Amino acid sequence: MSTSIHSPTGDPYLLTPGPLTTSPTVKQAMLHDYGSRDQTFINTNANMLNRLVDIVNGAGTHVSVPLQGSGTFSVEAMIGCFVPSDGKLLILINGAYGHRIAKICDYYQREYLIQESAEDTPVDIDTLDATLNSDSDISHVVVVFCETTSGILNPLQAVADVVARHQRSLLIDAMSAFGALPLDAQEITFDAVVASSNKCLEGAPGMGFCIARESALQQTKGNSPSLSLDLYDQWQAMTKNKQWRFTPPTHVLLAFDQALNEFDEEGGVAGRGGRYRENCDLLVAGMRELGFKTLLPDELQAPIIITFHMPKNAEFDFNAFYDGLKDQGYVIYPGKLTVADSFRMGCIGRLGLDQMQGALDAVKNIIAKFGIEKIIN
Repeated sequence: MSTSIHSPTGDPYLLTPGPLTTSPTVKQAMLHDYGSRDQTFINTNANMLNRLVDIVNGAGTHVSVPLQGSGTFSVEAMIGCFVPSDGKLLILINGAYGHRIAKICDYYQREYLIQESAEDTPVDIDTLDATLNSDSDISHVVVVFCETTSGILNPLQAVADVVARHQRSLLIDAMSAFGALPLDAQEITFDAVVASSNKCLEGAPGMGFCIARESALQQTKGNSPSLSLDLYDQWQAMTKNKQWRFTPPTHVLLAFDQALNEFDEEGGVAGRGGRYRENCDLLVAGMRELGFKTLLPDELQAPIIITFHMPKNAEFDFNAFYDGLKDQGYVIYPGKLTVADSFRMGCIGRLGLDQMQGALDAVKNIIAKFGIEKIIN
């Protein structure tokens, strides 16, 4: 690896959807060992749960339940717990993570229906309304707030309004949006929303969480087909003794506590989301100036991760492009689309305008080495 531009700990900056670049202080928080029954750890855990509820303005009506594992563990737990065996889930899909929810339903033998849009097209509200109007068996609707496959922002408020009007239950996968995009439990009616420690809250990977309307969570008793992923049982254990049922990821939680401190210091959702939006705007403008084409128009682009069309130049080699960026201190992400050959560059994590400009300079250097004078889209 070259010694050009890297993070303070000597690692490349991660322009990815997660895991992400974390601050040195978040990393340092993991240097301590706590027992899972230690009172200091128990207090940290309880404080964390309250802070998560506060982010969605849910105090008094909502509770949070943490869970070991990646974000998908929490998505699976939400589906298994909130959709009963006799329920029917409508999955709003415009990317890989919606399809993953369908796969979870297959494993759990939950009945479901798919409403699918192209990966570069937001969820269609009129179709949602018509589907709920025509199928009274649908008990729950699930939507991905920001679909990381493309970076598209789905119209969460409009989805929630339609679902509420039809008196169905809404489940939200907010994995890539939570902490950067507004989500107010007093404005958006939902039964549950899931996210993880290592996305926009900038902690270390290893923990997900579910924030649920308490009255809805109470109704999930006995629904879960999994012991480890039983959110109701986890919630009850923490309510009784403030402890995890099984070994918690203590170091991850210590890092997350520090990450939440830094989240508050930055100004919460408005501050964090504002920095990401500035990163996104600079990255998009700079890449377009170099000739790259974004998959999404600006009005559909969430400030999380940007999908770029793969250049058609014969001289462009993505593997060499990827390696060249990494050598200069920046790691990007391959594409995950079916609609277009692409790659992705993220703008979340402990990154600012200096890192965005550095990544743009690195892209320019590599294009010059390829001998490309103009990008062909």
